[in-house]
Amino acid sequence: MRKKLVVGNWKMNLTQAEAASVVESLIHNVTSQDEVEVAVCPSYLSICRVRDIARKTNLKVGAQDVFWVDSGAFTGKVSAHMLVDAGVQLCIVGHSETRGRFGKLDIAEETVSHFAETNQTVNLKLKSLLYRNIVPILCVGETLIEREKGLTDEVIRMQLTEGFAGVDGSEYWEGVVAYEPVWAIGTGKSCDSTEASRVCGFIRKTVAACIGADVAEEVRVLYGGSVKSSNSTELFKQPDIDGGLVGGASLDPEEFCRIVMSAK
Repeated sequence: MRKKLVVGNWKMNLTQAEAASVVESLIHNVTSQDEVEVAVCPSYLSICRVRDIARKTNLKVGAQDVFWVDSGAFTGKVSAHMLVDAGVQLCIVGHSETRGRFGKLDIAEETVSHFAETNQTVNLKLKSLLYRNIVPILCVGETLIEREKGLTDEVIRMQLTEGFAGVDGSEYWEGVVAYEPVWAIGTGKSCDSTEASRVCGFIRKTVAACIGADVAEEVRVLYGGSVKSSNSTELFKQPDIDGGLVGGASLDPEEFCRIVMSAK
């Protein structure tokens, strides 16, 4: 049986001191929950501080993104090799925001192209993480326009097929996929639990087609998109949802703890 996983994505929030305060609160409340695996993904600058506080606990430390080359003239980028050195165990890849697909746009629309990575760059990042034995959390999901046009499954199938191109299934036994309907990220809207479970089930079938049925049965499929304690219990009890990728709610230690407890 797959163990539930709840991951907090802190995005571009929290100074090092603030991140330390949040994680200190978390380790007293969630790390004793053996039934649920818990991780947080701070900003790059806070990873080492959080890692040091979480040391000797079962709270896992992740990163929010990675670059696919180990070193070189790539200003501002961070490689999987560097993440290993920082003690990172998991890493988000292909988040809708790094793809330039925002549920709630807080920046000028003409700047979105600066974020727009492709399925091919996601694939390169995925391979670099696997090479360094960092667990990838591969994010997929549709925009509101794509959903209204009935393209949800088609979009996700393409993201997974191209994201997993050339990936050996034997490397992905511990890997994770997160379904994030873009229209539900940062908007307060959450996908209906039954539909979220249907899409997560579709994701598992597609993963099976891409990298093997045996691996797909082990891969945990998370739901992300305005997850909060008021809807997490209903979401997590769905048969095809193995936990959550939590955004804004993970910045509040008490709220995040409630979400983790609901996954028991």
